[in-house]
Amino acid sequence: MSFAWTPEQEQIRTAIERVCAPFDADYWLRKDRDGGFPHEFHAALAASGWLGIAMPEAYGGAGLGIAEAALMMHTIAASGAGLSGASAVHMNIFGLHPVVVFGSDEQKRRWLPPLIAGHDRACFAVTEPNAGLNTLALQTRAQRDGDHYVVSGQKVWISTAQVANKMLLLARTAPRRRAGDTKGLSLFYTDLDRAAIEVREIDKMGRRAVDSNQVFIDGLRVPVADRIGEEGSGFEYILHGMNPERILIAAEAVGLGRAALQRAASYAKERVVFERPIGQNQSIQHPLARCWLELEAAHLMVRKAAWLYDQRQPCGAEANGAKYLAAEACYRACEQAVFTHGGMGYAKEYHVERYLREAWIPRLAPVSPQLILCFIAEKVLGLPKSY
Repeated sequence: MSFAWTPEQEQIRTAIERVCAPFDADYWLRKDRDGGFPHEFHAALAASGWLGIAMPEAYGGAGLGIAEAALMMHTIAASGAGLSGASAVHMNIFGLHPVVVFGSDEQKRRWLPPLIAGHDRACFAVTEPNAGLNTLALQTRAQRDGDHYVVSGQKVWISTAQVANKMLLLARTAPRRRAGDTKGLSLFYTDLDRAAIEVREIDKMGRRAVDSNQVFIDGLRVPVADRIGEEGSGFEYILHGMNPERILIAAEAVGLGRAALQRAASYAKERVVFERPIGQNQSIQHPLARCWLELEAAHLMVRKAAWLYDQRQPCGAEANGAKYLAAEACYRACEQAVFTHGGMGYAKEYHVERYLREAWIPRLAPVSPQLILCFIAEKVLGLPKSY
């Protein structure tokens, strides 16, 4: 692989920067203070055709790879939008990958164009309060009733459910026979019918622009035509979206870390104490330089993982490794940006405290750093499974 961006990728980066430019740091500060989905930002990306960057051209997408999608998400975060901007479109990029791979032609024609055009907004309804990362233990049930399923259950930490009109839903259609049984879960893409679904927003630490929710489903009727692939094979299908998601969240984390590092370096050059800029002090220089190195190394892993994925080669270790390294490097960069600003780093108007709050997201989601270490230990090093 080449370490240089191709001319086409450079064009993508420039175009995304142009879309992001009107949405400056003050815009995202207002969204962080007041909440509310960034509809204008989402619409601007839709109008420019970027919501379908990794979706097939036949359905209105750009037909590009995860490498280009990761570049897009990195550019959004690095613009100063951080995770608030990236999360507003994150689901569009990876969420319907199971539809692209396993959906029928009729389903793709019905579902993909409205999502790419920005007319539909989707949420990813998988995580449950009593299952956590143990997806095979989820309890939301989908009972077959003629040409429909009737779904009841509960989901948690579902982003954008306040504004979504569609949802990708994983539910149990057959009882779990034993621990580790991957059959019995089915995947649906269907209307978020608020007559049968209650959405309660979670008041959280950061990223107020993009809502996170508890979702209560009671008797939701889902047409059989909205089931993706075979009944009972949903867990297999959902796995196809996990590596791209890890790669994208890693790219976003690197972008957020770089936004924080840029603000810290600029402040260190301008802030004068004892008749010299604080950036002249090695106690300021060295931590920032270390953050740059860590972000660069993490970004190399992101690009390797994306390249492997686009080449249809195994990339589980690299995708998980990219997510781990990027999340940790991002957090340290955002933390150091606050330290560099000193007391002003605690003030919202300087933006870095917002970045630090958002830096927790890639550390915690979609998988914990501890579980990634378990995965690497087992799958790469050959050690016994520990969970």
